[in-house]
Amino acid sequence: MRVANLSIATDESYLNKQTGERVDKTEWHRIVTFQDGLVSMLEKHARKGRLVYIDGKLQTRRWRKDGEESDRFSTEILLVPGGRIQFLDKPNGANGNGAAMPDAQAQGTGPAMPADGGEMDDDIPF
Repeated sequence: MRVANLSIATDESYLNKQTGERVDKTEWHRIVTFQDGLVSMLEKHARKGRLVYIDGKLQTRRWRKDGEESDRFSTEILLVPGGRIQFLDKPNGANGNGAAMPDAQAQGTGPAMPADGGEMDDDIPF
């Protein structure tokens, strides 16, 4: 069984009402999948700086580091059957045809199937 572990960042910017300064905040999220089709797609297309859409299940794991008495917790986005990852930008060196990268959905069996790379809805507020 193959597994893919990766981290993605989400950025948020806002103006501090008291100081008027711009505040930038970055949150890091761990992504995990055991779905062979998604693992293959991530090996081929995932690179630092790529813009992605992730749809998965939140899962919190409890674990203990060797030699420590206290538990540690890690919350991850698990790409399970029905989960999805889609690249929203073109990779470096793309042919410039404007098509989005294929997306993949985690299936119960078999590899993930690429989508047609259709148009994005610009009315979504994020």
